[in-house]
Amino acid sequence: MKGLVLAGGAGTRLRPITYTSAKQLVPVANKPILFYGLEQLREAGVTDIGIIVGDTHAEIEQAVGDGAEFGLQVTYLRQDQPLGLAHAVLIAADFLGDSDFVMFLGDNLIEGGIGHMVEAFRTDAPAAQLLLKQVTDPERFGVAELGPDGRILRLVEKPKDPPSDLALVGVYLFTSAIIDAARRIEPSWRGELEITDAIQRLIEDGAPVRASHVEGWWLDTGKKDELLEANRIVLGTVERRIDGKVDARSELVGNVVIEAGAEVRGSTLRGPCVIGEDARIVDSFVGPFTSIGPDCLVERSELEFSVLLRGCHVRDISRLEGSLLGREVSVSPTDRRPYAYRLMLGDHSQVEIPGGP
Repeated sequence: MKGLVLAGGAGTRLRPITYTSAKQLVPVANKPILFYGLEQLREAGVTDIGIIVGDTHAEIEQAVGDGAEFGLQVTYLRQDQPLGLAHAVLIAADFLGDSDFVMFLGDNLIEGGIGHMVEAFRTDAPAAQLLLKQVTDPERFGVAELGPDGRILRLVEKPKDPPSDLALVGVYLFTSAIIDAARRIEPSWRGELEITDAIQRLIEDGAPVRASHVEGWWLDTGKKDELLEANRIVLGTVERRIDGKVDARSELVGNVVIEAGAEVRGSTLRGPCVIGEDARIVDSFVGPFTSIGPDCLVERSELEFSVLLRGCHVRDISRLEGSLLGREVSVSPTDRRPYAYRLMLGDHSQVEIPGGP
């Protein structure tokens, strides 16, 4: 069995972060989202991996390399335009050959891994096996309509009027039959070759298509709030580890991770939280569910439920929460008059400031 990991796409819902970084490399608990999926494939015994890449191919190839660090053999497959998941399958057709394969969306996280799903697929040998999860906003996803017996009747991609609240989770298992099915579909109203249409073709052909329900959490990290929630959930699984320096004036409460080279002085850290390599936390409070990336500086400030990417500087800020800061961001007050907010923001930035009379 092979793996097909989708790591193309522009990541428009995470702009402006993704103007300068691949969305699959945005960190959750200080580890790129993509790495979790690669590790879950390896743990399921799937080690021959094709990665679909787009405009951010250089960054992803640099981060993953030849896959040896993950115990994988990686082949990169270029998708010049994001023309749909079924289009990605067609691009990978030569790599996949006649093999069964797992298709894993590179910005998804699933509790407990995929080993049980791979084992069930190998045992039952359907043409396709899908994971479904109840969601509150099914119009954002591919959606399955089930019959009274639980059989899949039809699949619809991002429907305006969803037939159910059962979304397709971003992990699929296929035989090579999906490649032929993808060749026999037309672009959708979005101009893309939808994997839901290809699976629907399998259903119409009478091929066995199985579905199972996700009991634990499934995280699609395509937007800021979703990424912060993923960070919260994953941090809830970390165990206390102190590899950096913590002075006697500091207090660490709960599951706090201090990476090598990091320094904490005169501060209170309340876990779960992670402080990256060579970061400095000085005279500050870092609250639960916060990930501070490598080389960051937090000084005389309070942070909670936030993610700071590499090289951020936060100084003299009384309270920062529910925030996602990109690489090399600086946040600090000013004594210049007249008093005013002074901002330099990229396209699609979001800023919330205290209201006043």
